[in-house]
Amino acid sequence: MRLQNKVAIITGAASGMGEAMAYLFAAEGAKVTATDLQTEKLNKIVAKIKEQGGDAIGITHNVADRKVWTEQVVPQTIKAFGKIDILINNAGISVPTPFEEQTDELWAKTYAINLNSVMLGMQAVLPLMKKHGGSIVNISSIAALTGMSGPGSYTASKGAVSAITRAAAVDWGSFGIRVNAINPGYILTPMSEVFLNNEQYKAALMPAIPLKSYGTAESIAQAALFLASDESAYVTGVNLPVDGGTTIT
Repeated sequence: MRLQNKVAIITGAASGMGEAMAYLFAAEGAKVTATDLQTEKLNKIVAKIKEQGGDAIGITHNVADRKVWTEQVVPQTIKAFGKIDILINNAGISVPTPFEEQTDELWAKTYAINLNSVMLGMQAVLPLMKKHGGSIVNISSIAALTGMSGPGSYTASKGAVSAITRAAAVDWGSFGIRVNAINPGYILTPMSEVFLNNEQYKAALMPAIPLKSYGTAESIAQAALFLASDESAYVTGVNLPVDGGTTIT
């Protein structure tokens, strides 16, 4: 097993990519702290992991709240599993809105969930990871690498996630802490499938994807597994597009 004896915190784990990561990491031997605001869905996922022989706990979690990180997520993980080896900052939102219609409230909410949570999570695990190293994986987007029409605040926040990933990798490398990002392309999840399966949008998007298909939550989970595991022990500061080739066209 590729994550045997590892302990991983995964945010946004109640659906989509986070759910896929929680199942895959547990199957690969990790003890998983799964967090989300969707408590009922989260509890079902934790129960399923345990039914399949894995070990997991679920925590209701506003990722933009520092106190929840420092007073609940980290302490409860330590109490349950004794350490933290991996942090997956996956939680995020996207509200497609033209730049001229961006409100202060939408901008602040998007940054709080997509970017501030990444810094809060990294700060919360840093004292522990400084002692024995670790792997942090931040979920960014191809929007951070290319121009993308529509979601202005989302694009800006994900660009910041990619940048802060590189900065943290430089600052914390001497402690054996690796910090990488995944930049998903067009991925079918419960949040995106209504949009992506619309025939009009599909006809417009497919010509831009060399592999001519959408990605799945599992394809992002597999990339996260590689970056979280010791197989990527000499990889840090990377922004890894998992996009079917979209960013090369």
